[in-house]
Amino acid sequence: MSVKTLMFFTSIMIMILFSLSAIAGESHLVHAIKHAEAAAAAADGKAVAEHAEKAKTHAIDAKNDKTSKSDPKHIDDGIKCLDDAIKEGKGGNTEAAKKAATDAVNHFKQATSAAAAPKKQSSY
Repeated sequence: MSVKTLMFFTSIMIMILFSLSAIAGESHLVHAIKHAEAAAAAADGKAVAEHAEKAKTHAIDAKNDKTSKSDPKHIDDGIKCLDDAIKEGKGGNTEAAKKAATDAVNHFKQATSAAAAPKKQSSY
């Protein structure tokens, strides 16, 4: 195999690696939303708590992602709601757990929409 061919394939592999990293970074908040939605729709407190714990893991990863443009305040608020959902779900208070999970979903969606909203320019 020639050096040019080897360099070509190496550069292709590096581009693929960087592309996958970018996709993975954006998907943490998406996964958090999906698990929080599953928690809000769960039938019992135990299932709410399980999904909320998975959502919290992804939300923390999304918060720690320095390349993300999501609003960290809403992510923090969503994580607090997930903590409540976990606590209430494990305590057997299914309705309160589902409400907290729904609140987390709303915060996470606001976190993503805040990143997508265009910044207002000053009229000065």
